Amino acid sequence: MRIRKAVFPVAGLGTRVLPATKSIPKELLPVIDRPVIQYVVDEAREAGIEHFVFVTGRGKSAIEDYFDHAYELETQLKAKNKLDILASVEASRLPAGSSSFLRQQAPLGLGHAVWCARDVIGNEPFAVLLPDVIVKGKPSGLKQMADAFEKVGGNIIAVDPVPQDRVSAYGVIAPKSRDGRLISMSGMVEKPPIATAPSNLAITGRYILQPEIFGLLAKQGAGAGGEIQLTDAMDRLMEIQPFYAYEFEGSVHDCGNKTGYFEAVLAHALDNPDTAEFARDLVKQAAAKI
Repeated sequence: MRIRKAVFPVAGLGTRVLPATKSIPKELLPVIDRPVIQYVVDEAREAGIEHFVFVTGRGKSAIEDYFDHAYELETQLKAKNKLDILASVEASRLPAGSSSFLRQQAPLGLGHAVWCARDVIGNEPFAVLLPDVIVKGKPSGLKQMADAFEKVGGNIIAVDPVPQDRVSAYGVIAPKSRDGRLISMSGMVEKPPIATAPSNLAITGRYILQPEIFGLLAKQGAGAGGEIQLTDAMDRLMEIQPFYAYEFEGSVHDCGNKTGYFEAVLAHALDNPDTAEFARDLVKQAAAKI
């Protein structure tokens, strides 16, 4: 089956970038001219996603408003003939009926957030995109994964190589065999010692999962950090279904922490035609002062 639906777990508090997220959802932090979540949704759109499921919490209603029709703003932009800006605002809107907003109600972990979307997803494979991780790729990261899924089915998670001396800071996969960028895997290890790490392929925030994951999550108790972990359910699903990793072509920016957010802003400033020249000059000036 083609991947038609995607889950965006947006209930997190954004504690790693406080106090910026004290009154603004971390997913709405701006990266040049649009918020982080817009990049993630656009990635899903390019992959052919038709229905967008946002699992929210208290204080996240601004995300729902962002993807809605901004009548007053759009009317004023049209009246002032600012049509280019109007077009960009209209492009951020999701089509009517194409989004669902669900409340997680309690911070019980990523696995619990995904489980909350079970009734909307139904009995079909689906994608999960962590909303504070921007993947820059052409085609988009999820599009690359969706193309691979159409060939092999099963379950697919995105991976990105990290320096060997930093593997203990990530969850990494245990590979079995490889066909280009697609890797058959036998397991996942969370923050392994450098000497015993099965690979340097770190799990990134993109997943394509079969609906059987919901039954496993429903019966799963708390894991690391006292939360219901998606990784634990994937480990169990791996015992009965094929599991693959996909080393996508592109770069990853974790906007959930200060350095990753800064990196994302700089990368997109250098890539945006409106800011590229200024950003290059600014980098050169800063480098000359070091």
